[in-house]
Amino acid sequence: MNAKLLNKNLLNLTIENILLVGSILLFISIVAGKTSYKFGVPTLVLFLGIGMLAGEDGVGISFDEPQLSQLIGVISLNFILFSGGLDTDWKAIKPVMKEGFALSTLGVFLTAIGLGVFVNLVTDFTIFESLLLGSIVSSTDAAAVFSILRAKNLALRENLRPTLELESGSNDPMAYVLTIAFLGLVVNQDQGVAAMIPLFLQQMIVGAIAGFGFGKLSKIVINRINLDFEGLYPVLVIALMFITFSVTDFVGGNGFLAIYICAVFLGNQYIMHKKTILKMYDGLAWLMQIVLFLTLGLLVIPSQIVPVIGIGLIISLFLIFVARPIAVFLSLIPFKMKLRRRFYISWVGLRGAVPIVFATYPLLAGIDKAGMMFNIVFFISLTSILIQGTTLSVVAKWLNVSIPSADKILTPSEKFLEEHPKTEMREIGIPQSNKVVGKKIVDIEFPKSAIIAMIKRDNKYITPNGSTVIKADDVLIVLSESKNGIKEVFKALNIRRFSAA
Repeated sequence: MNAKLLNKNLLNLTIENILLVGSILLFISIVAGKTSYKFGVPTLVLFLGIGMLAGEDGVGISFDEPQLSQLIGVISLNFILFSGGLDTDWKAIKPVMKEGFALSTLGVFLTAIGLGVFVNLVTDFTIFESLLLGSIVSSTDAAAVFSILRAKNLALRENLRPTLELESGSNDPMAYVLTIAFLGLVVNQDQGVAAMIPLFLQQMIVGAIAGFGFGKLSKIVINRINLDFEGLYPVLVIALMFITFSVTDFVGGNGFLAIYICAVFLGNQYIMHKKTILKMYDGLAWLMQIVLFLTLGLLVIPSQIVPVIGIGLIISLFLIFVARPIAVFLSLIPFKMKLRRRFYISWVGLRGAVPIVFATYPLLAGIDKAGMMFNIVFFISLTSILIQGTTLSVVAKWLNVSIPSADKILTPSEKFLEEHPKTEMREIGIPQSNKVVGKKIVDIEFPKSAIIAMIKRDNKYITPNGSTVIKADDVLIVLSESKNGIKEVFKALNIRRFSAA
């Protein structure tokens, strides 16, 4: 009897054992993920699988908590989207802004409608329930796209990867609006479809404005607050991230869009201790992906997935091979783009954690077919990662859209964190009349190809950081990758005389 009671306590998450269980699952996921790609299995599927094995049909951990799962999902998506935004090069996405916007709005809408109509034809779902299901799985998943593209170190032809990452990072708001709108129509069928339009415009416009506004405000706060410890700066950015999301959501905008735009802005600015912030967010994004997929794996009950495998497979294949490609091709009609690139964009329509998180909304709303809908969505996400996620490299080579890894365009964090060899050095004196006197280094907009290694001041050498204020008569010891980099330094310091010697 005591053994049974002990076993029951171990298999139910409590305050006493949640840290032990969570840390063991996390450790297993990391160790298993280390070797998963040797067998061609994406780590995200592995995390889901470990969560499912630990659940009711496996080890026996009871976790029937859709509300807690939704909360964990929202928090995790904040970190994943913010990390993706920090790693997005504005110069790379600027040429593809129109294509990315078309895919993240019209593409999502067409996918939702096309799949919804198909679901209505092959199931007993009402038209609004079918469109709700289509909306839930209408967006590509940022966590899946970012992690799989980078884990595979896949080098794609110019503008293709920025397009994919821009779409996946910015299309969740549209899917969210459609999900909430059609959920409202399922619950209250007296509402009209036209009610979706003001909601969409409000979410997108307010979200975009708030994201840019909080990005500028965050830059000012980070560069002016003068914290005593470098390790506090990443913590400060986390606080600013959650403030951006919460305030935007409170005023009626889309918080996911806001934090992505805020992060893109910050990732392309000069901010204090940027290297530390980028490193921390890279690790946190992985942690949140593991936690998110483990949680969703615990939430699902595999025995309940079995009855929907047949219909789930039909819907998933229609989404992958029909609905997504048609939506992509129609969305990109106004743009000049080679056919093989359009095909590849349609193939990288990875569904992952975001649809599963969105599928918790019908569960919490208590609609009749919410359970079946959740199981179908989970199966769609699983098959999408297995079918598309494992074949990204193969399809890229087949369509001739990949390039040698040596020619890969680096992301901002890869550029920033990579140790560049500095082959040029100059000592540059700062006269009293120079515009940079009295400014912090972080405010000078110093070229990224060069660094200020030391500053000679009053016959002493100091090691600078972003908060160091330049003073008159300072001598900057500057290291650069090339003579062109030194020229850019002189331009940034507004010093006209330059000797190539």
